[in-house]
Amino acid sequence: MDSARQILRDIYGYTDFRGQQEPVIEAVMAGRDAVVLMPTGGGKSLCYQLPALMLPGTAIVVSPLIALMQDQVAALKLLGIKAAFLNSSLDPETERRVLADLRGGGLDLIYIAPERLLQERTLNFLRPIGIALIAIDEAHCVSQWGHDFRRDYLDLHVLGQHFPGVPRLALTATADARTRKEIIGRLALTDPALFVSGFDRPNIQYNVLPKSDNRRQLLHLLSRHRDQAGIVYCMSRKKVESTAAWLTEQGHPALPYHAGMAAGERAANQHRFLREDGLIMVATIAFGMGIDKPDVRFVAHLDLPKSIEAYYQETGRAGRDGEPAEAWMVYGLQDVVRLRQMVDTSEVGEARKREERARLDALLGWCEVTECRRRALLAYFGDSLAEDCGNCDVCLQPPETWDGTVAAQKLLSCVYRTGQRFGAGHVIDVLLGKETEKVFQHGHQRLTTFGIGADRSQPAWRSVIRQLVVQAYLRVDHDRYGALVLTELSRPLLRNEHRLVLRKDPEAARQRKPKLRKGTVAEQDRQLWEALRDCRKRLADDQGVPPYVIFHDAVLMQMMEYRPGSADELLAINGVGQVKLDRYGEEFLAVINEH
Repeated sequence: MDSARQILRDIYGYTDFRGQQEPVIEAVMAGRDAVVLMPTGGGKSLCYQLPALMLPGTAIVVSPLIALMQDQVAALKLLGIKAAFLNSSLDPETERRVLADLRGGGLDLIYIAPERLLQERTLNFLRPIGIALIAIDEAHCVSQWGHDFRRDYLDLHVLGQHFPGVPRLALTATADARTRKEIIGRLALTDPALFVSGFDRPNIQYNVLPKSDNRRQLLHLLSRHRDQAGIVYCMSRKKVESTAAWLTEQGHPALPYHAGMAAGERAANQHRFLREDGLIMVATIAFGMGIDKPDVRFVAHLDLPKSIEAYYQETGRAGRDGEPAEAWMVYGLQDVVRLRQMVDTSEVGEARKREERARLDALLGWCEVTECRRRALLAYFGDSLAEDCGNCDVCLQPPETWDGTVAAQKLLSCVYRTGQRFGAGHVIDVLLGKETEKVFQHGHQRLTTFGIGADRSQPAWRSVIRQLVVQAYLRVDHDRYGALVLTELSRPLLRNEHRLVLRKDPEAARQRKPKLRKGTVAEQDRQLWEALRDCRKRLADDQGVPPYVIFHDAVLMQMMEYRPGSADELLAINGVGQVKLDRYGEEFLAVINEH
């Protein structure tokens, strides 16, 4: 692997491999198929890019998104690597040049979408060309149980027949044991080596809050991420549009992104997000897969995702550069009700519904944990952490718990005595003793449960209901307009045969700011930091690429900290290779020397 390390140093600017990169590369060089599971930002792309430079022939990289291909190819070209892509964005003349380069063996890597690769004419064109390896990126898209299923991925198993003996790598950041098994089967990999890196992203701080006023809560989050890039996920297209407009009005430049927008507008917004500093993208889950922007400082969810896998994938877009980042989410009873309704009314088989309910229940349970949130998240994926992380809301501000047995009994009794026909709002009104028109209409002011919950606030009762639904003591009947219904689990609780411990939601007025780790830009370094970023932006604009393609924030921070005064000292910085030193070294050294 001496030659691999030389390439790593000279081209990529790194002194050593990370995690399991080296054994993956060794397996590929030995001709083995492999499944590579690495967290976002863990360096998956190097696992196929570096062997592509060492093996004879051209490497095929299967990628699902045009924007991702374009950015990756642009970054490789800046490193002096011969790479290109084939997709619908190419004009006929450019496509002819790419095909000529391919035919003549002039490319190290070719990026291509699965639907284009599987066309008969494409396969016939590639068959006589020497293929070094086949890398299938975002391989979880092959799983029909996954969150980013792509039908075109299902036919990729034919690649083994068309290119026998060529090593194939399936790479993803998110796949539980079941999905990994499905990837191997559906891609028909031959005795693949399995590389499962840890799922932990220690630089990401996880914060989950009960939803009260989500816009006010979002502003509270943004107050500690001023002028930083971030993503805000919403469930609906309408909410995306309104949230983006509102954020801009509040002085936080934001762009919308959802599948209902015109393709050109979506592409323009994504282009701006990748290339401009400090923009916020407000999006549905249509946005994000393969987004290669390393300096996203926060990912916020204003609505619950559908599963822990989806949540992990989406939050993984934060802090790809290894610097501190935040995964923030608010959720409430309505999120629980809406997602369960979506599962129950979906037109899929009962087995699929059971699986989706289990995934949703796992996410809801994770939201309510009272011990280290990171340990619980890792445990879901079969990973472990030796001790509490100290970088999640539960560790930083341990939640209070309380004996909710009596409160739960009051609420369950009220649900039963009102006939299990009403939603949360009316049940709470009865508990609080509110003399509403609906209460008098049904004579519920005469019930023994009328007013027995006046000692608690409405938000407190909604918290109790949310937790009882999550823990399956109550279910929501969607056929009866969201009526609360008792389950079999509620019987022993009502009979006082079971004690119930609940999580105490903080009052909105008392919610404290989570303690993010301090950034590394001290006030005395601010001027140099901004000058380095301006230099990077100018070079990126000249090249027509995102700023991070020139250098990641982490590299600029090393320049700021160590202030190299010569080319040799700049080359010693992690992430500065010979190619980038030759291209950009003088300009960055000039900036450093001026400050």
